[in-house]
Amino acid sequence: MSAEKSGKIRIGIGGWTYEPWRGSFYPDKLPQKRELEYASRHLTSIEINGTYYGSQKPESFAKWRAETPDDFVFSLKAPRFATNRRVLAEAGETIERFFASGVTELGDKLGPINWQFMATKKFDPDDFGAFLKLLPKSLEGRALRHVVEVRHDSFRSPDFIALARAHDVATVIAADSDFPQIADPTASFVYARIMGAQEGEGLGYPAKALDHWAQTAKAWAAGQAPAGLDYVGAAPASGPPRDVFLYVISGYKAHNPAAAMALIERVG
Repeated sequence: MSAEKSGKIRIGIGGWTYEPWRGSFYPDKLPQKRELEYASRHLTSIEINGTYYGSQKPESFAKWRAETPDDFVFSLKAPRFATNRRVLAEAGETIERFFASGVTELGDKLGPINWQFMATKKFDPDDFGAFLKLLPKSLEGRALRHVVEVRHDSFRSPDFIALARAHDVATVIAADSDFPQIADPTASFVYARIMGAQEGEGLGYPAKALDHWAQTAKAWAAGQAPAGLDYVGAAPASGPPRDVFLYVISGYKAHNPAAAMALIERVG
């Protein structure tokens, strides 16, 4: 598949600080301050979780940028204070504070922003539409990519799909979990979180499942709508190539780096 006919595929994990990875993913005696440096040379992206729980300093973003390779990209979990509220239309101040916190210090390594919602949050077309209007299209001249992680069945609606597409906002494709899956493409990129790593599998997933996700990622990158996923509408016809961000999250977390590296090898 030529580069002209395929988007870039980036695969990674959530965060990089996790004690069970020391001695399994990270070499013995590797200093903890070098864990991001190591992880970023074995993966192609990492979803930062700390930004979900609280504000980070500009110096931290600059440090993370400096410790990672030139072609590495982070995605950021947006602050929960913006999404865990009754009226989403009132999140403007929180959103502005987040984007003023120094995220642009990541430079070209700033990837998608994941706005994660609680599983109890239901789809309200007017309020959700007002929220999407609050998300800036660019920041300091840099285009921004937004993705929403919705976890209530009410979002499995053609109205939600149309709304997300109108704003070029991606919908997290949740897989191997109890969360509803919405595989309909709604943006110029794809963002997937697979959550089924197993303790009894050294690579997190059986080889057949790893092959499946690698082929699915390639299909997304080529602009296709792969079979076997759960769409709200009919699987759309092929479109333009899309960049793909795929994260191995949750499940048996200790094996997530191994699963991500196995997928990177398969798509490479």
